[in-house]
Amino acid sequence: MIKVIFCDMDGTLLDDASQLPAEFPAVAAELKRRGVLFAPASGRQYFSLLDSFPDYADDFMFLAENGTLVMHRGEELYSDTVEKPLAQQLLARAAELPGIYEVFCGKHDAYVREDQRTPVLDAELHKYYTHAQSIADFHDVPDEALKVSLYDAQGQAEQTILPVIQREFGDKLQVVLSSAYWVDIMSQHISKGVAVQHVQQRLGISPDECAAFGDYLNDAQMMSAVTHSFAMANAVPEIKELARYETASNNEHGVIKGIHRLMDMGLI
Repeated sequence: MIKVIFCDMDGTLLDDASQLPAEFPAVAAELKRRGVLFAPASGRQYFSLLDSFPDYADDFMFLAENGTLVMHRGEELYSDTVEKPLAQQLLARAAELPGIYEVFCGKHDAYVREDQRTPVLDAELHKYYTHAQSIADFHDVPDEALKVSLYDAQGQAEQTILPVIQREFGDKLQVVLSSAYWVDIMSQHISKGVAVQHVQQRLGISPDECAAFGDYLNDAQMMSAVTHSFAMANAVPEIKELARYETASNNEHGVIKGIHRLMDMGLI
């Protein structure tokens, strides 16, 4: 029987307007009644996830910042950080790339340079980093670095950010294309999948007792860490190849349909 469902947010649980399915509260209540833990697993900041689920802060487990931070009922279950000097070196290099915005993702807040606080960046930050403060220099950040996120407002991150950062930092850090707009850089030892494995060890559960839903490349290792993996209809081909099942798109509430499918199969 499934005990934990790990679920990506953007392009998976949320529709293209960043809205939860209307059926979600009823399904969440039924999962709780059946003793199944729901775990949003996202590149989003922990505080952003809490803001997305204000009624479930004590019910859900949160895998934030692509698995670099796992929180449950306000307790840190696991984290993996980047050495701050290396993060600062990376941010300095990214500042040389034209039109690219940088975010220092800390445990307690997200940090952006004052000179980059434009309406364009603020609109995007509001989606993923609801707690973000301006700072004059990244050397002044009073926080640990969970990851660094780089944003291309033109949606060309695969061309403008990924090749440069991969070439220059790929031997020291993990460089992940999280969407057409974002590249996330974090410890080589972490992923959503690694975080899932730590959760499994902490709770004493097996991959057979876990399900996962995802759509993009940063979900790949998470899909491989569970037995019951679902690719969204809108998922990239690599995720569809990895997943055991396919469900409807995010706009068609595919996560809800997938959960009902697991119920019908007697796995929940």
